[in-house]
Amino acid sequence: MSARSLPVVSNDGSLAQYLHQIRQFPLLEPEEEYMLARRWRDDQNVDAAHKLVTSHLRLVAKMAMGYRHYGLPLADLISEGNVGLMRAVKKFDPEVGVRLATYAMWWIRAALQEYILASWSLVKVGSQAAQKKLFFSLRRLKAGLGVLESGDLDRDTVARIAKDLEVPEREVVEMNRRLLARDASLNAPVVEDQGAELQDLLVDDATDQETLLAAHQEGKLRRRLLSDAMETLNPRERDIVTERRLRDSPATLEELGRRYGVSRERIRQIEVAAFNKLQQAVLSANPAM
Repeated sequence: MSARSLPVVSNDGSLAQYLHQIRQFPLLEPEEEYMLARRWRDDQNVDAAHKLVTSHLRLVAKMAMGYRHYGLPLADLISEGNVGLMRAVKKFDPEVGVRLATYAMWWIRAALQEYILASWSLVKVGSQAAQKKLFFSLRRLKAGLGVLESGDLDRDTVARIAKDLEVPEREVVEMNRRLLARDASLNAPVVEDQGAELQDLLVDDATDQETLLAAHQEGKLRRRLLSDAMETLNPRERDIVTERRLRDSPATLEELGRRYGVSRERIRQIEVAAFNKLQQAVLSANPAM
C-alpha cells in the first residue's frame, strides 16, 4: 500500500489547507467499511484500501494534535500517524466485529509514540512498557498538579506521581530530567543573526597545538642537554647513573656493588657525585634550566 495519492501536510504552515482537503473524504457507513475491508483482505484491491485510509485521515490528524506539545513538527506527527493508519488497514480483519477506527487507534498511537521517543533524544528514552507509560503520562500528571513548567520536582510530587503510575520514585526523577533536557544541535545559533553557534562555546579539553609544540621542543632540548652532560662522566659513573636514574626498573645498590666489586655504600657515593656532575654540566650549558 502506498501513500503517494494521499494529501500531504508540509511544515510551511499549510495545516488549514490539509485539514480542508481531508474533510473532503466522506466517512464510511459500517456496511460500506465492511465491504471495502473484505475487498482489500480477499482481493488486495488497492482502491478499497485507499478509501479505508482516506476516510480515517481526520482521526490521525486529531490524534497527532494531542501530541503537539512535545515540540515536534505537527506535519511530521501527522505523517507518522498516517503510516500507523496504513499498517492498521493492512492488518484489519472485518470479521472481528469492531470498526476500523477502534482498531486503527492503537496503531496510530503506537506510531506517534515511537516517533516521539525516537526523536526526543539520541539517548534511548525508554524501551520497557512502564518507562513508555511514564514518558507519556508524566506531562499530563504534572499539568494536573500545576507543576508543568517546574524544573526538578519536589519529593511530595515525585512520590505522588510514582504512586499513580506504579513506578519507583527514582524513575520519575530521571524521566522528568530527560523531558526537561532536550537534545540541542551544536549548530544552533546562540544569538540570532550573530553567526555564533553553540559549538563555538564548547571548551576543548585537549591540549592546544602551541602547548604541544612547546612541550615537544622542551623535551628535545632536555634530551640533548642530558646526552651532552652524560659525556662528562666516566664509563662507570655513566653506567651507574643510567641503571639507577634512567631505567623504568632501577638496579639496586647491591646489584651494582656486585657488578663492580665494591660495597653498596660506595655505589651510592658514586651515584650522588655523578648526579651532581650532571646537574652542573646541564646548568653550565643552559643556565635557564
